[in-house]
Amino acid sequence: MTTTARRKNTTDTALVAPGRTRTPAQSGAVARSGGAESVDPATLPVRTGEDPWTSEEVHELHAELISDMERLQNEIDAAEAAITGLMRDSNDGAGDDQVDAGTKNISRESELALANNARDSLAQAERALARLEGVGFGVCESCGQAIGKARMQAFPRATLCVQCKAKQERR
Repeated sequence: MTTTARRKNTTDTALVAPGRTRTPAQSGAVARSGGAESVDPATLPVRTGEDPWTSEEVHELHAELISDMERLQNEIDAAEAAITGLMRDSNDGAGDDQVDAGTKNISRESELALANNARDSLAQAERALARLEGVGFGVCESCGQAIGKARMQAFPRATLCVQCKAKQERR
């Protein structure tokens, strides 16, 4: 289980894991300086037989990643609010029997797991966006080959090609 600590942001207060700072997406500043305009579609790798990337596809992918980041941040905010409520309610459990206490613990653990999963997905989306705007988008981190345009369009956060992902999952 991850512990949380309160950190004050200039606009809101939220639970943030100790040692972690709020990302630009967490503070509401999801717009990035580079943007899709800075990406040259011709530099994005494709597999043999695939059509090259177009500007429209890059803009669509960029917008999808931004949208995912906003959605994930909203999920994190909702989970953190629920966790705060559950933590507050855990103190007034006088008279609760073991089943009630267990139910509260399960609810807390479930919300923590949801928040952590959303944080991981948000980090992946931020990393994918940084790679799209910088270097390395569409290149397998394991073998260095092109991941494939179709795979990147289906799952823009992918960092491994299908073959390397299959090998990883077999381990």
